[in-house]
Amino acid sequence: MQIDLRSDTVTKPTKGMHEAMMQAQVGDDVFGEDPSVKELEQKCASMLGMDAGVFCPSGTMTNQIGLKVLTQPYDEVICYKGAHIYKYEGGGLAGNCLASAKLIEGDRGRISVKDVEESINNYNDTHQARTSTVALENTVVREGGSYYTLDHIKAVSVFSRSKGLHMHLDGARLFNALTETKENAAEYGKYFDTISICLSKGLGAPVGSVLLCKKDLEHPARRVRKVFGGGMRQAGYLAAAGIYALDHHIKRLGEDHQRAREIGKVLSQLSWVKEVKPVDTNIVIFVVAEKFTPEQVLHKLAEKNIKALKFGPQEIRLVTHLDFTDDMLAKSVDVFKKISL
Repeated sequence: MQIDLRSDTVTKPTKGMHEAMMQAQVGDDVFGEDPSVKELEQKCASMLGMDAGVFCPSGTMTNQIGLKVLTQPYDEVICYKGAHIYKYEGGGLAGNCLASAKLIEGDRGRISVKDVEESINNYNDTHQARTSTVALENTVVREGGSYYTLDHIKAVSVFSRSKGLHMHLDGARLFNALTETKENAAEYGKYFDTISICLSKGLGAPVGSVLLCKKDLEHPARRVRKVFGGGMRQAGYLAAAGIYALDHHIKRLGEDHQRAREIGKVLSQLSWVKEVKPVDTNIVIFVVAEKFTPEQVLHKLAEKNIKALKFGPQEIRLVTHLDFTDDMLAKSVDVFKKISL
């Protein structure tokens, strides 16, 4: 039994999803003629309270497009210091947008009104970059899947917009957050100019993310998608997988969260684990005790056919997902308990 806990991107299409893909109605999406892509984009826009959606190959692309249409060269984006848009997108904020980042510590990655207020540069000071956008991440990948509530988001958005700032959301795992808060997804559209959601993480689709935006940003977003090489042709086969995921895989996300919490509880009791960070959704991050190395632990896990990911000098990350079953949980827990370093 091979167990892959490196990421929730490793899932394979379920039988039902595969069937939906094979039955998809397709056309040329670059010409705007793929009915399945249109259905997915409209479905996502409706779910998130936005006007339009733009289907893309990856969450990095949807984030980069969103930031590109909201910023001008020499702008500055306020974000968490470990934000995916800053740390894991290959320097795209600098290269694609010609923008800098004002990095915030936050509360487990969550930015407050005070953080924004203290980070806005003086527009009249030509020495400083022009603050233009606040980018939030929900859930926060570097912080064990910590999440925002709508009240928190509303406060940040209302204040930021009162200062003339745009709002972008990296919602790669937004539905994981909503599973915990039980809030109305459609409310999100009130507080952001652009929202990126990923279909290939917790929702289990093989490929794809969607950028949601207001109508006036749709054409600029599609233009940037073309420039970035993101125009796909008969993409409806992939869009059909996304539609199926939205219809069938959101409700089950709580199962991933519960399994992650079980792993966290077990790890917190082991001598070779110094600390387990709070497990809020489907991400477990733990710190290996100083006298050991993450490489030692990963080697022991690999011997038992369990894959995990080094996530810092002493950190390891585990992510539960659609293809991680109760049987796999039981085996993993047994392996963790028996590891001797």
